[in-house]
Amino acid sequence: MPFKNKTRKKKVIKPMLFTALNYKLMGLGVIFILTGFSIMRIENEVYGIISLFIAPPIILAGYIVVIYAILKKDHKTADTSVKPSN
Repeated sequence: MPFKNKTRKKKVIKPMLFTALNYKLMGLGVIFILTGFSIMRIENEVYGIISLFIAPPIILAGYIVVIYAILKKDHKTADTSVKPSN
C-alpha cells in the first residue's frame, strides 16, 4: 500500500489589526462623543452656555481620541509580525 504524500496547509496567523488598547481608546472616544451630544440635547437651547461652550469641546475630544486610537500602532506587535525568511 503506497503512502500518500499529504501536504497540509499551514495556517497563516494574521495579527489583529488593533490591539486591546486601541479598542479601549475607541470606546472612550465614543463615550465622549455620546456624552457631548447628550449634554447638548439635555439643555435643548440654541444659545445656552452648555450647548455653545461645554458640549462641543467634549465632542471634539471624542473625535480626536477615536482618530488617535485608529492611527496608534503598537510597536511591539509590528516588530514581531515582520520576520526575515531564510
